[in-house]
Amino acid sequence: MTTDIFGIFGYPVQHSLSPMMHNAAFDVMGLHCRYLPFEVRPENLKKAVDAIVPLGMKGINVTIPHKETVIPMLDKVDEEAQGIGAVNTIEVSQEGLVGHNTDGRGFLASLLEKGVDPSAMRVILVGVGGGAKGVAFTLARHGVSELILVARKLARGGEMAKRLIAASAHLKVSVIGMDDISSLGNRDAPTLLINATPLGMKEDDPLPFPSHLFAPSWVVADLIYHPRETPLLSAAKTRGASIIPGLGMLLHQGALSFEIWTHHRAPIQVMRDALERALHSHP
Repeated sequence: MTTDIFGIFGYPVQHSLSPMMHNAAFDVMGLHCRYLPFEVRPENLKKAVDAIVPLGMKGINVTIPHKETVIPMLDKVDEEAQGIGAVNTIEVSQEGLVGHNTDGRGFLASLLEKGVDPSAMRVILVGVGGGAKGVAFTLARHGVSELILVARKLARGGEMAKRLIAASAHLKVSVIGMDDISSLGNRDAPTLLINATPLGMKEDDPLPFPSHLFAPSWVVADLIYHPRETPLLSAAKTRGASIIPGLGMLLHQGALSFEIWTHHRAPIQVMRDALERALHSHP
């Protein structure tokens, strides 16, 4: 009996909880599959992608820093991932290697399950990398009317803004630099702040957004899932804001990838339990 191999390409990648989540799902579904982490340096990405089919691998997730650079290496990219400009899921199909992006839909699902509908909120997105692109694109399509991009590189933020306007004509998009965050002010209007930067993964990281601007009407979400409650989320909670950790996005984007690869409905609760166990054992 053969075992189908799935995995994740990233650098670094050893911190990923995706193997625990997917292997728990494969086991409960009785699928003879295994999901492994592959640490792929940027200069080796093309070789790794070219090896997927010869090695008989059945599907791959793509994470930092490869979500954008992998695109020209694929045979096809679906309409959603093309609009986003980033890929996090590679499907091995009769058409070859097909790129998808489940990040944004996974993030939206994590909001909705907490009772947060972003369509009536001002959205501030800190960061304009591959993960941020998926989130922003999905929120634009969901009906968000105002999106503020906080970018370290304004040119990259401007390029992302053009993609978003093309996806949603009614969307008001603005781009500001990290040094101008204080200009946003402490508004009482319902605001969703999303951290899509790596700041918060290390203990000595600065906050990606000044905590004194938070208000109780705000919802603060972080794409980082380890630690479960980042310093940003802790600071937001102290100011009375609602918080949404990154674990929900990890879960739901992974479930969507699982369904693309296996054509089975993902066992969400099993996957959630596996993630909780993994976080508990690696606090």
